[in-house]
Amino acid sequence: MHEDRIRAMKFEGPERIPVGVNFLPATWRKYRADLDELVARHPEIFGPQNVTDRDYDAVSGTYAMGDHVDAWGCVWSNIHEGCEAIVTGHPVPTREAVSSLAPPSPGAGVPHGFMWLRLADLRGFEELMVDFAEEPPELQRLIDIVRDYNVSEVDRILAGMNGNRPEIMYFGDDLGMQNALAISPAKWRTYLKPAFAAIYAPVKAKGIAIYMHTDGHILPIIPDLIDCGVDVVNPQIRANGLQGLVHTCKGKVCVDLDLDRQLFPFATPQQVDEHIRECIEALGSPEGGLWVKAECGPDVALENIEAICNALERYRDMYSD
Repeated sequence: MHEDRIRAMKFEGPERIPVGVNFLPATWRKYRADLDELVARHPEIFGPQNVTDRDYDAVSGTYAMGDHVDAWGCVWSNIHEGCEAIVTGHPVPTREAVSSLAPPSPGAGVPHGFMWLRLADLRGFEELMVDFAEEPPELQRLIDIVRDYNVSEVDRILAGMNGNRPEIMYFGDDLGMQNALAISPAKWRTYLKPAFAAIYAPVKAKGIAIYMHTDGHILPIIPDLIDCGVDVVNPQIRANGLQGLVHTCKGKVCVDLDLDRQLFPFATPQQVDEHIRECIEALGSPEGGLWVKAECGPDVALENIEAICNALERYRDMYSD
């Protein structure tokens, strides 16, 4: 499957469309051995499994109940074991506090939410929105601090590869809201595009492809992400619309399509099948340019998870010779 991912990313005619299914820790906690049995029925999707020591209750990091403080001093609160937390404590509550913000010591990495969400986590969403509306000098200073730390972390990671260069480097930052960007595309291009371009530049200089996961409505800035060096974009279909993604992405950038996770809890197995077939028909091509993935929370019934797997196995060969 790895070779198909590379060929699809480069529009070089993969043998099959690369597909994947992921589960939240809460999904494993709910279904336990039943989910293991389902996974075992679909080795082409999940690969070989070692279930003898599976801990269904294992959770770590911000997926665990309670409060967690990250390297930047943001407080994450979790009230649902096995699902992701949200940031409730913001260490830069005022503009004046930007001047005293010290980035973490080297080694915090480039986690999900490394740039745009980091700004919101540090300032708080409402305060950040006022900053973008009023454009005080502290806004650019905050962006510079976060950008520079990310660039230094990318440089540190690349230096530590010791010649073992991966073909793809993965990044994640949720840039959109449900129906739009939180700020105008023009302001995004002014303030955020240069930051992402700077972070990705050393990766591209090493000949490594960029994978960019980003939730929310991002159609207006997908061309900008491509300009920044993104080779695979991972958008949500519900927030962007299938035809919007076809128009914006098809033939221009590889899409790792995040199937409609808001549909899965309420659909029939037949509707799940129709949804996946429609997506692959619209975005797929013999040349490639498409990966497909599904994430299943604990609200998705086992029969619908099975339907997802069956449909992915059925339609991944749609454009094979």
